[in-house]
Amino acid sequence: MTLRGQLIRRFGVGLLVIAAAMFLLAGSLRFWQGWCFLALAWIPPFLFALWAAKHDPGLLERRLRVKEKNPQQMLLKVLGSVIMFSAVGLSVLDFRFGWSRPRLGSVPLWLELAGYALLLAGIGLVIWTMRVNSFAARTIEVDPGQKVISNGPYAVVRHPMYVGVALVVLATPLALGSYLAMPLFVFVIPVLALRLLDEEKVLRRDLPGYEAYCQHTRFRLVPGVW
Repeated sequence: MTLRGQLIRRFGVGLLVIAAAMFLLAGSLRFWQGWCFLALAWIPPFLFALWAAKHDPGLLERRLRVKEKNPQQMLLKVLGSVIMFSAVGLSVLDFRFGWSRPRLGSVPLWLELAGYALLLAGIGLVIWTMRVNSFAARTIEVDPGQKVISNGPYAVVRHPMYVGVALVVLATPLALGSYLAMPLFVFVIPVLALRLLDEEKVLRRDLPGYEAYCQHTRFRLVPGVW
């Protein structure tokens, strides 16, 4: 199968599975937050992936690889995915049964819109990172010919893609209109931090020039903090 074919199949199957699960849990197709979430979470990455299939197939091939060499990293990826999908499921069930509304009230429209804006910002940052760094793979490894990237978002923090993912994670419960699910989403952040720290060990060891880059760009995720 061609690279473009693999891309369409993965995005298509993923969208169908997530959409079916989401609206079955919601018990209604009137869950407009779910429609907006799916559109914003799938369309921009899919369009970028189509662009990459033509202009940067190496990046797309790296993004399609999912098997980690380190079993611990594979465990962290699975744990992060389980927490994320559980949190999305809880958000949808909260819409259906209204568990949080009696005490916390409904999430106001302006806050849901802020969630969508934050969601788009996170996705945009992830796409920008991949556009700047063709070696931004989904697995932790150093490929032949890989170089240190220090421009674009990498001039500000060492792991801009993780920042983008964290923004998406924090925005999702607001976008889906659930206060109840917010604490569960927060649990994804420590998983990202553990994965990030292990990735830095690999890059310091195997990527020439990365140690010097770390000395120049001091902060991993949040400028002035960490």
